[in-house]
Amino acid sequence: MEVPPRHGKSRTLTNFSAWCLGLDQSNKVITASFNDDLAQDFSRHTRDIISDEKSSGSDLVFSDIFPGVSVKQGDASYKKWALAGVFFSYKGTGIGGSVTGRGGNILIVDDPVKDAEVAYNPAALEKIWLWYTGTFLSRAEEGAIQIICMTPWAKGDLSSRIMDIEPERWNRVTMPAYDGNNMLCDDLLSYERYKRLKKVGDEAIISANYDMVRMDIKGRLYTGFNTYEQLPDDTIADIAYCDTADEGRDFLCSIHGTQKGNYIYVTGVTYTQEPQEVTETLVLNTIKTANTKEITIESNNGGRAFARNIQRLLRDAGTPCHVQWFHQSKNKNARILTNASIVQEYLVFPKNWAILWPQFYNDMVNYQRQGKNAHDDAPDACTGIVEKYCGVYNGVGPRLLSSAGLKGTGL
Repeated sequence: MEVPPRHGKSRTLTNFSAWCLGLDQSNKVITASFNDDLAQDFSRHTRDIISDEKSSGSDLVFSDIFPGVSVKQGDASYKKWALAGVFFSYKGTGIGGSVTGRGGNILIVDDPVKDAEVAYNPAALEKIWLWYTGTFLSRAEEGAIQIICMTPWAKGDLSSRIMDIEPERWNRVTMPAYDGNNMLCDDLLSYERYKRLKKVGDEAIISANYDMVRMDIKGRLYTGFNTYEQLPDDTIADIAYCDTADEGRDFLCSIHGTQKGNYIYVTGVTYTQEPQEVTETLVLNTIKTANTKEITIESNNGGRAFARNIQRLLRDAGTPCHVQWFHQSKNKNARILTNASIVQEYLVFPKNWAILWPQFYNDMVNYQRQGKNAHDDAPDACTGIVEKYCGVYNGVGPRLLSSAGLKGTGL
């Protein structure tokens, strides 16, 4: 659920939690927010809804709808409490906190990313993801439901990664403050104030908070990629392109595919920061798995020695594959920018490539046209394979017959 600030999303979730507990006292709710203070507020507000008493005869309170349901006396702390007659009903925790010993069938994440500073920090987003997948999900009972309510800050945040991996299991509800015709709620945010915010505020932050557009979407180089569910018949070649790592933090990227016309259907990717003695074996294994018959390796920065070692390993293994290498003298950034549309058109990925190669996928979809990118190894290798095998020169693609059967994936 993606809703602008102060539009009632947290209030809705506390009312929902109270309603679930009133409906079935065996329900167990676990909520998480970006810090303990917010989690405690969420917990306290839910508990107070259930404990609310009438101040006048016309008031409608929780007990009017669910008579006989109350919070257990002596077990009403802000963080963890239970309804009368049950052992455990509710726990609230901050992201990174412990939920050991408690399982829930209703799991809610509210505002996991605190602000833009966290959203711009890939390491911070990764920490949230690891806590969610390792700690939070371990508390989910069989058949549990999940709700994630957050600002769509950046590609790589929690909801973005979930929708990349399991889009079929989630319903996405997104409500921009202004839909082009009407404000979501004029009483909370008028069009005049919305325009002022857009004028004086940081464009990326305002877009994330009020337009439901992630901060890094506008600057992405690639707007979408073609995907396939089944490989086509009558392919003409099984080829690969490998760019070895330049420095310690760089990735070796080896892209393997089968070619039909000028389309390259990707069948294997090796994308790793491991040292050369490990990457040689990894690339060799991908050559075998993808049935690669020809691989081109950039000879820059030790690539020639790497290519010769691959050639020797293939010979020793009795695996038929032609190895060739060349020196790449053109400017990397210029090549990537110039050939971006060619990569999107002619390089076709498996439908589930986000699951198969998550780091490679993230570095492709998050690559920014301007500004600093953490890694450019994936776009560089993708550019290299279309340059080599699609007859692409200076961003001019070949004339093709048809792209029937390809599925575009917007980002």
